[in-house]
Amino acid sequence: MSDSAKARKMAERVKELTVTAIRNHVKDPRLGMVTITDVRLTPDFREATLYFTVFGDDEEHAASQAALDSARGLLRTNVGRALGLRHSPSLTFVADRLPQQVNQIDDLLERAADEDAKTHQLAARARYAGDPNPYKSESDEAVRD
Repeated sequence: MSDSAKARKMAERVKELTVTAIRNHVKDPRLGMVTITDVRLTPDFREATLYFTVFGDDEEHAASQAALDSARGLLRTNVGRALGLRHSPSLTFVADRLPQQVNQIDDLLERAADEDAKTHQLAARARYAGDPNPYKSESDEAVRD
């Protein structure tokens, strides 16, 4: 088994090498503005899962996924040579949908805040249906005097 610090360093190195290889060697026109957000390695460093985001819509995501999948061999070769390991890690690209999910959560929270503000406005104008203290009687006031 590997040390977690070593695994983190190796994952960061795989990320750097992959980004450099994408920038310098992949000339696929389908590749959009790709950002590698995270890399996860298996403990034996044989498989690497790379999470990426793409600026654009679902078509851009699909096109960039296809471009990365077709360049997987080239990227694995470059990463393997630079790492100097006996076995190059196999690369798997997974679209990271976290930014879209964050935007959806922000929208939901904004809507909830608007609804909360409306509720507070209604509560501020609310009046009791009857007497504010229905248990207060005139005899209690006379006793206090």
